[in-house]
Amino acid sequence: MAIRPILTAPDPRLKQISTPVESVDDDVRALMDDMLETMYDAPGIGLAAIQVGVPKRIIVMDIAGPEEEPAPRYFVNPEILDPSEDLTVYQEGCLSVPEFYEEVERPAKCRVKFLDYDGNPQILDAEGLLATCIQHEIDHLNGVLFIDHLSRLKRDRILRKLKKEQRLAAAE
Repeated sequence: MAIRPILTAPDPRLKQISTPVESVDDDVRALMDDMLETMYDAPGIGLAAIQVGVPKRIIVMDIAGPEEEPAPRYFVNPEILDPSEDLTVYQEGCLSVPEFYEEVERPAKCRVKFLDYDGNPQILDAEGLLATCIQHEIDHLNGVLFIDHLSRLKRDRILRKLKKEQRLAAAE
């Protein structure tokens, strides 16, 4: 396993639409293992493959709290089915938009169809933080960042600050 660099906005690769995985093989499992290690190291609760520069429809996630046993989840080719009409608001952050947090409104519940770590088809009913996180990560697979759900003014302000921080870091 290896920790991979995480892309940060406004890197144009984050806007790519990820391609489906043909089969869950050892290479895909190795990528998921690297992604999970990268996510834990960051630290975060979810990571899409595109965030480490791999445009494949793969997500890893672990929403267990700091006092809980780790509970990693793997989603290959995830699809949202039956999003609820009821909406909920969570303050979201993102490893690709470091140190920025904003409230985002999303369906409160959804059903997710996906392949697991071993390539077996699964369906999961998600609500609360799990539903929010899976929708956030699937957005990544579709080239959407959480800041794309914000007003243009807020999004542009965040992107300007990120660009400035990247310029300052490059000058060091």
